[in-house]
Amino acid sequence: MKKIGFLSFGHWSPQSRTRSAADALLETIDLAQAAEQLGADGAYVRVHHFARQLASPFPLLAAIGARTKRVEIGTAVIDMRYENPLYMAEDAGAADLIAGGRLQLGISRGSPEQVIDGWRYFGYQPAEGESDADMGRRHAEVLLDLLRGQGFAQPNPRPMFPNPPGLLRLEPYSEGLRDRIWWGAGSNATAVWAAKLGMNLQSSTLKNDETGEPFHVQQAAQIRAYRDAWKEAGHTRTPRVSISRSIFPLVDDRDRAYFGREGQQQDQIGYLDEQTRAIFGRSYAAEPDALIEQLKADEAIAEADTLLLTIPNQLGVDYNAHVIEAVLTHVAPALGWR
Repeated sequence: MKKIGFLSFGHWSPQSRTRSAADALLETIDLAQAAEQLGADGAYVRVHHFARQLASPFPLLAAIGARTKRVEIGTAVIDMRYENPLYMAEDAGAADLIAGGRLQLGISRGSPEQVIDGWRYFGYQPAEGESDADMGRRHAEVLLDLLRGQGFAQPNPRPMFPNPPGLLRLEPYSEGLRDRIWWGAGSNATAVWAAKLGMNLQSSTLKNDETGEPFHVQQAAQIRAYRDAWKEAGHTRTPRVSISRSIFPLVDDRDRAYFGREGQQQDQIGYLDEQTRAIFGRSYAAEPDALIEQLKADEAIAEADTLLLTIPNQLGVDYNAHVIEAVLTHVAPALGWR
């Protein structure tokens, strides 16, 4: 059995059914409730800054947590170049407590954004000899340390309120959240790094093109390298691994109108910057029987324990709930996911 959730970028535009930021936020909450009722396992959001997409995730995650009871809530991913890890630890702790320990927090060093060096507008600058990616990983390591819940701050001898004995930690603290931090890895090396630090692995629909093989083959190799590194590090718990896919069973006329034409049915190659060649995984859209056969051949899906369905949120809550239901009903059982 696999956990199956949705991943929304939360786009909005006046030309779509999701016309404003308020629409994007409120519809994400509604879709999380619908997904839970349908039997899905997760409601995840992507974070982008300086764009008409979801950004600050914690108010939204807390709202979803308050309106649902079972579904996991999470991110895939938060760009750590933009984050104050101390403030983030407080926000994450609060959202997790509201949700009853259901937060699955995906973080990463980030990807190319809408503006040049956007993190500097948030007040962050790499240290001397450090890249922006290094800065993001440093912020992540600070967050992981804070989530251990150990005291580190010297208390005021004359505090406004009584303090517990010893050094103080950040509050609110949510027990177990440290084990529910995921790293969005774009390369095999960063997947190995994440394993050594005891983070779960998120792998999306793009990664560095390291071997020239098909995307799903490279992604499967990345997952195996991660699990080998996890075992070598000696961690005692079993890690989780998620992948993202665009999957559309064509079961009615709406599906065929939106996705029935020939689209991105093969991997694409592009460049994230002047040096980084990337491979973008294909989308899947077909009649259920054909779709099942295509997905059987996806090596990375076979390796992962969690599947995040990237959804076209601008088509509205009802249609996206229909897509989720179609996957759960027409595809998942035949593949042994349910």
